[in-house]
Amino acid sequence: MPGGDVARGKQLLMQFQCGACHSIPGVEAARSTAGPPLDTFGRQSYVAGRLPNQPEPLVRWIVDPPGVKPGTLMPNLGVSPEDARHMAAYLYTLQ
Repeated sequence: MPGGDVARGKQLLMQFQCGACHSIPGVEAARSTAGPPLDTFGRQSYVAGRLPNQPEPLVRWIVDPPGVKPGTLMPNLGVSPEDARHMAAYLYTLQ
């Protein structure tokens, strides 16, 4: 992920409490099943079932899920594009 720091991304996934809805390997307390598990995120073809799993669409999704897919249950958490890059970097390590 260009411009992303994996360690910072992991920290941000905890900070933004992504584990309240997702199970995310390596992220403390991220064991929820309300949203899809992210354990193989790096191998998935699509984000949110419609966007190609590539850096720029993923960053857009993390920054503003309802703006990308109206009606989604994933809320806009106020993640900046810079923070989203770091979060994406971590997600891409999940194989």
